[in-house]
Amino acid sequence: MQVALVTVGDELLAGDTVNTNASWLAARLAERGVSVRRVLVVPDERAEIAERVRAYSEAYDAVLVTGGLGGTPDDVTMAAVADAFDRDLAVDDLALADVEETLEAIAGDYPDLEVDARAEATIPAGSRPLINRGGLAPGCVIENVYVLPGIPDEMQTMFEDIEEEFEGESVSQFLYTEKPEANLVEALTDAGAQFDVTVGCYPDRDAGHNRLKVTGDDPEQVDAATAWLAAEVDADEEPRDGDD
Repeated sequence: MQVALVTVGDELLAGDTVNTNASWLAARLAERGVSVRRVLVVPDERAEIAERVRAYSEAYDAVLVTGGLGGTPDDVTMAAVADAFDRDLAVDDLALADVEETLEAIAGDYPDLEVDARAEATIPAGSRPLINRGGLAPGCVIENVYVLPGIPDEMQTMFEDIEEEFEGESVSQFLYTEKPEANLVEALTDAGAQFDVTVGCYPDRDAGHNRLKVTGDDPEQVDAATAWLAAEVDADEEPRDGDD
């Protein structure tokens, strides 16, 4: 399974907010054997979001979009995703009931809170609502596109409700070696040529080692490549004593 991540927000592009959603989702999807093929940050611009969502929906098995949900003027994600599939926006009854229940539950803590519940519960017509157990604004699923909140704890909670829908065959193994990166080039190239895998090298100067990642869809090929590479470059499955 191959997916793309689209994170929405001017604040991400300006560097005001660190894009932790993309790294968190990529890690969780990798754990499930899913290959993340694209990670894109787009501004709070309806046409731009719609264009990218439409293109990625056609190119990948699934698209996860985070950010831009709610009632402020820059929250245009739902409208943009509706545009991507030529859908209207509509109030969803299940989402509305949950929003109203949440507002009632927090009314005592926020007596002056002014929220248009119907606007908050508006999603692309015909989409499946995703209840926001960690907040207010619902997400949704439309065709192969999943729309999630931008607030990290809300996004994570919502993803955990749907993560069983993401399954892939990609597996990875890691090795650690103290050899300089320049001395690994030939072995890494040969590993990729001999086995049906991809191999990456990620230096960690503070820890004093290079981390090698062997990835493929065939576990036997990954095992064989990892064993061959470990012997070739004197690498271990765990950092050696003294490394972090």
